[in-house]
Parts: sequence; structure tokens; C-alpha cells
Amino acid sequence: MEALTVAGAVLTTAPVLLFSYAYVGYPALLRVLAAGKRSRSADAPETLDDASWPFITITLPAYNEEARVAAALDGVLSADYPAGRRQVLVISDASTDRTDEIVRGYADRGVELVRLPQRRGKSAAENAAGRHARGEIIVNVDASVQLPRGSLRALVREFRDSRVGLASGRDISVAAGSTGISGESGYVGYEMGIRALETRIDSIVGASGCFYGIRKELYDPAFPEDLSRDFASALMVRQRGYRAVSAEDAVCLVPRAVVLRAELRRKVRTMARGLSTLWYMRGLMNPLRYGTFAFMLISHKLVRWLVYLALPGTLVGLAMLSVSRPWALAALAASIAGIAIGGVALAWPRERRLPRPLALAGFALASSVAGVLAWIKVMKRERMPTWEPTRRPA
Repeated sequence: MEALTVAGAVLTTAPVLLFSYAYVGYPALLRVLAAGKRSRSADAPETLDDASWPFITITLPAYNEEARVAAALDGVLSADYPAGRRQVLVISDASTDRTDEIVRGYADRGVELVRLPQRRGKSAAENAAGRHARGEIIVNVDASVQLPRGSLRALVREFRDSRVGLASGRDISVAAGSTGISGESGYVGYEMGIRALETRIDSIVGASGCFYGIRKELYDPAFPEDLSRDFASALMVRQRGYRAVSAEDAVCLVPRAVVLRAELRRKVRTMARGLSTLWYMRGLMNPLRYGTFAFMLISHKLVRWLVYLALPGTLVGLAMLSVSRPWALAALAASIAGIAIGGVALAWPRERRLPRPLALAGFALASSVAGVLAWIKVMKRERMPTWEPTRRPA
């Protein structure tokens, strides 16, 4: 009985301790380390005339984006950035709808279309973009987001600091009307706060896949297609001796997903590719070589993902403890009830508005299940090069 109790206690407390450090302890340590440090981002007054801004390439990977690609291009083309100092590339990942036709309609406004002959995934599309890019800085923009007019200048302005190799936009989760998954906005805001602190201390450990820029000489056009480029780019930049920063004024409006099941699939793919990318770039976790950055990478990414690996053990541990501990039996019953409520949210019809309490439970369950499934896929060495973009509302 004693051995059973000890094993149950270990299984129950491990994910709690990991979660507490990753989501509470680590941010608290960042605040201590960042105390007294001002942001080292390029914040000098903007005095450049149009001809002095760097020539940039804006890339927009797209797969079957006929419903959103026009709005995305309109937003990019109306950005407050000199028209003569930009190249706009849309990379169609062998789209089968009207995406290519719509993009060709923007040819007279300088938009170029690169079509992949067969579908190979987002990283493959970004590799192709690198081979066609002429800009000093390559800026990746997702078709699902909208950029306020000044965001592009704010992002590129960070590169006036010669130490900056990558600049990431600041995501803001927005709802389209009454739609959107509750919980997503709070999580995105929390994540952006972490990146702001990491920027003040050293360098962020991952860029926003929706909106980020990188120097052309640091862009790898032969990046492995089954890995996450936005995550790896921040690591490769740091490996080359540059900084990756979060640009607070480079706002990117990201519509919230409206279907939890679709968000679950996206999270599985994102985490699985993230885990594989971390293993691929595991040398950056060496504190003897990368010091504070290694600490931040381990804390922000590895420990956070280890929570999901340990999570199934919580139910097993509570079941073991419930034999002799009434509180464990109550906690087990509450956990099962929470899973059931989250399951109802996952099965909720798309056409009906999801009540906020259900939405929060569903978001928590979707995140937890996605993390567990991601670990399973990585352990089975499943490759996930292709992507089905989350169809977010306009």
C-alpha cells in the first residue's frame, strides 16, 4: 500500500509541478531577470525617407485560400510601406481552388505567384519563396491575418539594429462578431507577454508563424519540410550570433478559430512539429554554450511540452491514491467531469454559439489532448509536412 501511495503521489504531482514552473515560475523568473532592463529593440525616432527603407520581400504561403487571399493581399498592399521597396510573393501549395486565379488578378499591382507543382506543405512553400526572394529582409504573412497599416514599418524598423536577425509581430486574437473560441485570446496575450520579457533579457525562442521577418542571409531555402520554420528561425538566428526580438508595435490581428475540433487538429500538428524541431535544434539547449538563452528555451518550450507527456499519469495517480485518500477520489471525479464537459464542447455544432463556460472547458481539453497526441506522433516518428490551414473567419 505504501508503494502504491508513493507511485500515485509522483504521477499526480509531476504534471502539476511542471505546469506550475512553466506557466507561473518561469514568467516570474523572467520578470526578475528583466527588472531594470529596457527593451533593446530599435526604438530610435523614425526619420528615414521612403528610399532609405530596406527592400523587402513579403511572402504569403497559401493552400486553397480563395476565400481569404484577396483580403490578405489588399491588407499587404495598403500597408504603410514604400511600394517601390517591396516584392510581394504568393506561394501556392498546389492549390485546387481559385486561389491562383485570384492572385494572378493582382499581377498589375506587382504581386508575383509561385506555384508548387504538387502539394508539399508550408515549409516547402517557404523554401520556394526563399529561392525567389530579392529582398534584404523576408517577411512572412499568413493569409488568415490582417495587418494594421503601420505594422509592416514597425516590424522592419527593428532591423535598424544590426544585432537583430529576426523580428516577430505581436499577435492579438480577435473575434469576428460573436464567434471565436473563449480562452484563445487570453492565452495569446499571455504568450506575447512572455516574448516581450524574453526580448528584454536576450532573445525570443520562437517567432509568430503569422507575421515575422528575417534577414535574407539567415533564411534557409533548404529547411526540412516536416519541421516548423517559424520556431526554428529564432533558434537559427541565435545560433548565428544574432538576436530574435518581439516587435511590440508590429501588431498582427489573428481571428479566433470557431470550431474546437479544427483547433485541436492544428494544435496537434503545431506541437508535433515543434517537438521535432526542438530535437533537430537540441544543441541550443546547452547552457554551457548558450547560457540564458538555453535556460529560456528549456523553460519556455521543453518544460511546457513535458506537461502534456506527464498529463495522462495524473488520472492514473489519482486512481491509485483514491483507494486510501478521499480527496483523491473527489479530484478524480472532478477531472472526469471536466473531461466530459470538454467533450461536449468539442462535439458542439458549428452553427450554434458555444457558451463561454463550455468553451473554456473545451479549449483546455483540446490543448491537453493535442499535447498528448503530439507526443505520440513524435514517438511514432510520424512526419507531418503538409498542412491544412485553420479556416478562421474573416
